[in-house]
Amino acid sequence: MKHQHFKRIFLLIGICISYFVTNAQTLLESISLNRLSDKDKPALLTQLAERNRINGDYKGAIQKAQQSAALALKFKNLTEATKAYTIQSSIYATTKEFVLSKKAGDSAFLIAQQSRQPVAMAYAYYAQALFYNAIDNSEQITKYCGLALKLLEKVADPYLSAKIYYLLYMVNTHWDDVKNVNKYARAATENALKTTDYNLLSNCYIALSVAADYNYASNKNEALRDSIIYYLNKAQSLYQQYPKYVARKTYGIACVNSADYYLRYFSDTDQAAKANAIRYAEMANEVMKGAINGEEIRASSLGILSEYARRDKNFVMTEAYLQEAYSVLKTQKVPYYYTLINVSTALATFYEQQGEYKKALELQKRVTEYNSKYFDEKRTLNAQKLEVQYEAEKKSNEVKLLKQREKYARQQKYLYIGIAIASILGLIFMFRSYHFRLRYSLQRERQLHLEKQDAELQMKFEKEEQARLKAEQLLLESQQQQLQKEMMASQLQLEHKKEMLFQLKEKLIDNQRLNIKKIWNEELLLDNDFEEAKFQIQEVHPEFFSLINQRAQQKLTPLDLKLCAYLHLKMDTKKIARLMNIEAKSVRMSCYRIKQKLGLGRDEDLKLFLQDIG
Repeated sequence: MKHQHFKRIFLLIGICISYFVTNAQTLLESISLNRLSDKDKPALLTQLAERNRINGDYKGAIQKAQQSAALALKFKNLTEATKAYTIQSSIYATTKEFVLSKKAGDSAFLIAQQSRQPVAMAYAYYAQALFYNAIDNSEQITKYCGLALKLLEKVADPYLSAKIYYLLYMVNTHWDDVKNVNKYARAATENALKTTDYNLLSNCYIALSVAADYNYASNKNEALRDSIIYYLNKAQSLYQQYPKYVARKTYGIACVNSADYYLRYFSDTDQAAKANAIRYAEMANEVMKGAINGEEIRASSLGILSEYARRDKNFVMTEAYLQEAYSVLKTQKVPYYYTLINVSTALATFYEQQGEYKKALELQKRVTEYNSKYFDEKRTLNAQKLEVQYEAEKKSNEVKLLKQREKYARQQKYLYIGIAIASILGLIFMFRSYHFRLRYSLQRERQLHLEKQDAELQMKFEKEEQARLKAEQLLLESQQQQLQKEMMASQLQLEHKKEMLFQLKEKLIDNQRLNIKKIWNEELLLDNDFEEAKFQIQEVHPEFFSLINQRAQQKLTPLDLKLCAYLHLKMDTKKIARLMNIEAKSVRMSCYRIKQKLGLGRDEDLKLFLQDIG
């Protein structure tokens, strides 16, 4: 007992030292705040507001958070302003001022939207989740926590992530979802370890101890049972290492949970467990003396001490602990009726067991009274929650409606803009189309003109080509006719020579005496006549022979044609006879025969007919 007495003295000394250290720290923070410029103050004011909140000084926390928000908005530091409003929303949610909590959360959301920063939006979503946690709307809590975590995937913020996961852990403890309790408790701790917020980390260790408690309840594995006290010891160690950074309330909860651990999981005969439970319960009671809102923790620790006193049949101490717990709870401005009912019921049961029925009846009446007040309080709170939730949903629906209208207005605006753009594009297209058609028409006209010119040139070229070909043809025909004339004249001369040579041969065969000189002179004369005839024949009209053949009713022989040519050249009978080396009589006979072939009448002159053809 003496050892425990000294232990209690040292604990009181430690608490006093912690109190003076905390006051000194507060003084230093005030000095630091005064040294900062107004632009740099919001961040420190937000930290101080959070520290006041975790220590239960809600009034001071609200004051500092409001100062932080005002300065942050003044200097356009929207992210810090969002954090300040998030703290206000958290405090109002804790104090069950639901309307103010919603208002602060909405302010955080509007400011975060203006900032367009992922971290600011994540804080705003977290503020909404805190409000819905206060009114027990688990669906909305999960929704907004999910939105915040999704944003934090882009920009890491371990501190906020830890708080969000811790909130999800608490929601799942209400549902006794063992899997998610473990999942979110671990996630919260992993993120808290990356920060310097030792109070948050201490709470995360307590969360892990609760998860271990769930796990042990599922399979009764002693290793899991030991994990409960292991994590609680880690939470307590943080307070001992960083007393000015870990809240007394957090430390008190860890101590009470440790005492409850030994009370629930160890037998009455285990003296070591009993000693540890009493030690932790006394530590919780002592550390919470003078702490703001520490009455419930003190009452819980005193309840554990009374249970051990009852087991030892130390009824005086049992009554003393229960009476102290009852007195502590009665000092609350707003009593926590649930705990007060439990303590009053335990005290009434104790008096009933001791045979003090009058005291037991008196306390039982108070229990009935507290139950009635608790019911009224709960009903009022539920009504407030429903009203706030209704207003929140109404406002949310109004916002959705406004957004929908804005969306429709924006869509209508886009439609009008689209129609205007389409009209402009249509006009441009029509203008371009008209311009294109006009250009195409001009090009087509120019092309047709060029094609026409090409056609004209082609026609001109073809005409010139035809004229050239015709000229060439005429030239060829003329040359051919000239050659025919020359060939005919040469043929006549050759035939004459042939005839003369034949006559010479005949005369030589008949041994006739020849006068060569006479023959030579005659031949020279004939050659001269023939050259003249040849020249004249070459001048005969090209179509002379074809016209004669067309007129002839019977086919003309080459000899007939020769005779016709001589007659056309106006040669007399004698000259023709000499050229053809025939008798004049034979010439006349041939002329008569030709006249018949040509179908001339008796009165028509052959010579005139042939000369007219030429």
